[in-house]
Amino acid sequence: MEFCIVGEIASVETIAEGSGIRELALLRQRYGVGYWRKKKGIATVRLLDGTTARAELHWYEAHGIGKVKLKIKEWL
Repeated sequence: MEFCIVGEIASVETIAEGSGIRELALLRQRYGVGYWRKKKGIATVRLLDGTTARAELHWYEAHGIGKVKLKIKEWL
């Protein structure tokens, strides 16, 4: 599902980090070695059809690499 974030991501929390991430090997292979964290937060998103809604987002990030694999987990 394609979307863009409108505004800032609020209530950011770390869900897992380091070896606690199930996809750690894939992240390192695809994006590079780093101290990976899985995070979640709430933001307003705009879908391709123009509708906007608040949603809980999940993503992975590492210092120097940034956010990757951003996805909508739940509509609020």
